[in-house]
Amino acid sequence: MGSESKSFDFFKEIGLASSNIGSYVNGQWKASGSTVTSVNPSNNQTIAEVTEATLQDYEEGLQACGEAAKTWMTIPAPKRGEIVRQIGEALRAKLDPLGRLVSLEMGKILAEGIGEVQEIIDMCDYAVGLSRQLNGSIIPSERPDHMMFEVWNPLGIVGVITAFNFPCAVLGWNACIALVCGNCVVWKGAPTTPLITIAVTKLVAEVLEKNNLPGAIFTSFCGGADIGQAIAKDTRIPLVSFTGSTKVGLMVQQTVNERFGKCLLELSGNNAIIVMDDADIKLAVRSILFAAVGTAGQRCTTCRRLFLHESIYTNVLDQLVGLYKQVKIGNPLEKGTLVGPLHTRTSVENFQKGISVIKSQGGKILTGGSVLESEGNFVQPTIVEISPDAPVVKEELFGPVLYVMKFQTLEEAIALNNSVPQGLSSSIFTQRPGTIFKWIGPRGSDCGIVNANIPTNGAEIGGAFGGEKATGGGREAGSDSWKQYMRRSTCTINYGSELPLAQGINFG
Repeated sequence: MGSESKSFDFFKEIGLASSNIGSYVNGQWKASGSTVTSVNPSNNQTIAEVTEATLQDYEEGLQACGEAAKTWMTIPAPKRGEIVRQIGEALRAKLDPLGRLVSLEMGKILAEGIGEVQEIIDMCDYAVGLSRQLNGSIIPSERPDHMMFEVWNPLGIVGVITAFNFPCAVLGWNACIALVCGNCVVWKGAPTTPLITIAVTKLVAEVLEKNNLPGAIFTSFCGGADIGQAIAKDTRIPLVSFTGSTKVGLMVQQTVNERFGKCLLELSGNNAIIVMDDADIKLAVRSILFAAVGTAGQRCTTCRRLFLHESIYTNVLDQLVGLYKQVKIGNPLEKGTLVGPLHTRTSVENFQKGISVIKSQGGKILTGGSVLESEGNFVQPTIVEISPDAPVVKEELFGPVLYVMKFQTLEEAIALNNSVPQGLSSSIFTQRPGTIFKWIGPRGSDCGIVNANIPTNGAEIGGAFGGEKATGGGREAGSDSWKQYMRRSTCTINYGSELPLAQGINFG
């Protein structure tokens, strides 16, 4: 594991080594693809090696998964919930080492790494209760001696393609629900976070083995675009959940739609916070800081646009700039660090290109804007004064860059919030109930997440997570998101001896 091996003693606790097999197929660890390296974004040194899956490995896995689905879907839902409960307990027992792994391999600070693993645990707990509440409706029939009701059945196999920024939490949003709904899961983790994919899969596999269940109920692959494309094209997978960019998500959607499959998309966000003239400024400033610089600006819910009422503009901006200059940037595993590295060298290059475009479109850098000289992928959290008409404001720059703009009226602020192609998360800071209800109403924010007096990020698992427009329209985690992972049948039973027809039709 290279020169840093002493730092990775916790690897043994979660079944990792210097060389790892990156494909769990039919209850076995096997992969015949190329060997890749997992890289620490804090210093760009190798963490460990992983052998990726091939399309042959994929085909073997899908065949076994299809057979396992025949068993899994017939197990009563509360019994499936018990298996998910045990998965949650297995994760809980390894919370600290798994959290450290997320921090090490992805680059988010340790508190956020542990928080991400906790999110899967929370999803397991939620899914256990849900396993006893997969209820259909009883519908009054207009025909005498007839009963009409809904029945929900499993889809069979659910494909889950996750991204680097939440390398295991997004799996939890999907897999925990999919499993209790009676589906097998095929997971393709992000290519740059293969160790997290392997470590989480090992814990799930142990639970399945302990309960004498087919390992193919949960199949996972470390690999590149070829595996993702195979999932999107595969008619054996009725539902594909994809998290990533809008550009790639659109291609996935088109591919899945061509075979009449279902797609659940969690794509780009370009999230805004509005601060009204009556806002609690202290609360707003703290929230903006976390929303804009948390995870080094690499959350889909990161605040990227800030609209300040003209009467409090200077006050809020001065406080923010002061806080930005105090933020500790560094090793995400070290205590006190608030901002870790960007995930890859390519991310740093995109940051640099973005800053150049911002300047060319009239943006004024108030603080930050530079890459730090180091072995790692560290950049300065950046605040930019810019016109809302600048084209770059409509795009998602995946890093800690905050665009600040001024407004006069609530209607103007709402229009600015809604003026971008994306529609994931939004928040307003105000103490007026009337303003809040306008904000969450039909002429308010057009986003899937609409908050008041909290940040745009840090969503709870109990609500449905997702966005509108170019964010994809998908909903995961809580509320009634489970319905996407099942097929609904409307059933009508005639328990009488007559044949009355609906709409009063007389057919002889």
